[in-house]
Amino acid sequence: MKDFFDNSPTAYHAVYELTKRFAQSGFEELKEEEIWSLEAGKSYYLVKEGALAAFSLPEKLPKLARILATHTDSPGLKLKPKPEQHQKNMTLFAVEPYGAPLLSSWLNRDLAIAGKITRKDQSSELVFLEEMPCIIPQLAIHLDRKVNEEGLILNKQEHLLPIMGLDPAFSLEDFLEKEILSHDLFLVPLEKSRFLGRCNEWIASYRIDNLAGVHAAMSAMVQSRTSEETLQVALFLDHEEIGSRSPTGAASVFTTDLLKRIAMILEIKGQELYAFKSRSFLISVDMAHAFHPSYANRYDMSAPPLLGEGVVVKYNADLKYATTAKTAASIIAACLSLGLPHQSFISRSDVGCGSTIGPILSAALGIEAVDIGIPQLSMHSIREIMAGQDHLDLCSLLTHLIEG
Repeated sequence: MKDFFDNSPTAYHAVYELTKRFAQSGFEELKEEEIWSLEAGKSYYLVKEGALAAFSLPEKLPKLARILATHTDSPGLKLKPKPEQHQKNMTLFAVEPYGAPLLSSWLNRDLAIAGKITRKDQSSELVFLEEMPCIIPQLAIHLDRKVNEEGLILNKQEHLLPIMGLDPAFSLEDFLEKEILSHDLFLVPLEKSRFLGRCNEWIASYRIDNLAGVHAAMSAMVQSRTSEETLQVALFLDHEEIGSRSPTGAASVFTTDLLKRIAMILEIKGQELYAFKSRSFLISVDMAHAFHPSYANRYDMSAPPLLGEGVVVKYNADLKYATTAKTAASIIAACLSLGLPHQSFISRSDVGCGSTIGPILSAALGIEAVDIGIPQLSMHSIREIMAGQDHLDLCSLLTHLIEG
């Protein structure tokens, strides 16, 4: 898991790491632009930019689907198309927030640039430029005397410029040592993941939200037994942090087209297709806010998720999470049968909660869904924290669920 975290600084890199693990586990790659030929009992994966779908066919005609759904992206800072800025003898790169990152956590860190570039010959390449670090230095306290009393205020346009070096003529193409037409590049921290705590019970890393869900879903797919009559699917979708409205997001036709294509090849049609969906189940996997002891008044104390106390079932009256009483019962029953702890999460009534891809996919597919996850601290910061045992429990639960 730590290797997966360290090698996945962007959604593109996470998908590349997924392809390696699925290929090593016997999954065959499909191409979206080609005609598919599927065989019973075999496993496949499909890549589209920062998204990936993997599925395993049963030996018999499937009667239902079990779907794990996660997202590959995380909040951060993305380079602008023409990032170069020059101040005195320094070159700086302009960035804009992607999603809702905790901005102060990006200051005073050793940063690299990572993502995807497109060359003049239209070919694309992943880059992770850890050998040329940069930094966003914070203003000295002597020039901001009240920062500790009044808080840090950052202007997103003016105060988030990483300093690339003391070369006023430096450019992005010089930095990459390549001729490029366009890019999707992000700042990423150079600090690797590591264990924390007196007994190494915690894990700290960049992009735990939602690489932990991605890794757990991938692990469940490659470790699970192929079911006799269940189509097993894992979705790793992009752009959740910015609303999922992209060709590779949960609000696109990527997932519906995938299931339609599989159903067409397997000749599941007519009323049987509707019956198939009615028997199916979708498990949306994303992180939950762990209880922070210094801010207890920000939590509904009837259900404060605790680090190390197991998988969380997420509830919201407005269905920002897809959980219903029926779908929650399926998770709780599975945890009880496996001897795994479980927790509930609901926000305070006067504090809004985030949302997930669960409600989006459930509505688009017409399939019942539940939202689960594991607790973490420092969500949306450059350095997040979770409990290792919670992740192991999540892997065990998802493996059990995907097996049906």
